[in-house]
Amino acid sequence: MSRTTDLCLTALAPIIWGSSYIVTTEMLPDGFPLTVALLRALPAGLILLLVVRQLPPAGWRTRVFILGALNFAVFWSMLFVAAYRLPGGVAATLGAIQPLLVLFLARFALGSGITMLGIVAAVSGLIGVAMLVLGPTSSLDPVGIAAALLGAASMAAGTVMTRKWQPPVSPLTFTAWQLTTGGLLLIPVALVAEPGFPAPSLTNLAGLVWLGLIGAALTYYLWFRGIARLGPTTVTSFGFLSPTSAVLLGWIILGEALSSLQMFGVIVVLASIWLGQRAARLKASPAAIQPAITDPAPRTT
Repeated sequence: MSRTTDLCLTALAPIIWGSSYIVTTEMLPDGFPLTVALLRALPAGLILLLVVRQLPPAGWRTRVFILGALNFAVFWSMLFVAAYRLPGGVAATLGAIQPLLVLFLARFALGSGITMLGIVAAVSGLIGVAMLVLGPTSSLDPVGIAAALLGAASMAAGTVMTRKWQPPVSPLTFTAWQLTTGGLLLIPVALVAEPGFPAPSLTNLAGLVWLGLIGAALTYYLWFRGIARLGPTTVTSFGFLSPTSAVLLGWIILGEALSSLQMFGVIVVLASIWLGQRAARLKASPAAIQPAITDPAPRTT
């Protein structure tokens, strides 16, 4: 399969993640974000386990639980705490620091090089997301800010460690393990923090099916597959597509206004993704003349 196909399939994951806002607000009950996260992760993970019929071997269980916590339990918990305490624009902008964190975590954990072009791409993407979602009345809450930053750091660490810890199984099996463990870790949190989840309606069930099977099982399979094939620093800039997709879907489906600043933000985000891919290609090319801040040759793990 060509690199272009791998890039397109990986980019599809955050584009679909952008639909989560509409599905959550229009199809699911309010006030149960952790329970929704649990119902999004655990059933999808169990279904995938039934498909792959393979449990983690003893030597991999600790790593799988760490990855399930980083990519799902901690990330989704902090994401929803930030969403409740901050305006969506502030939460999305703080979360968009993730690609920048991935650059430095990949250097520490994988020995990957950091190019100046890669830093420029990450910072410009952050600015583009801010143009898309920040408003003049955005307010700040210290707990919400801490949650948003912790969530971004958790997902960044999970992205890097997913590449470092690659078990000898298919990406689908690896996705099943992580979704299941992430869901299991969310059970006690959801039961304690959010008792009394109502009996779901048909609309609720349709929303949960979308979030679980499409927004979790399919998208994280594509995401983890992309990390394994392309590396974390290559795929992380695609994360900017999630808030971009959310804004565009709100405009198309809900009729939300789209300002000229937001439209320019879309252009900036797309340009930053192109720069990020350009930086990755230059770093990978032995003939590249792009200056690197550190040694660009990754260690094998």
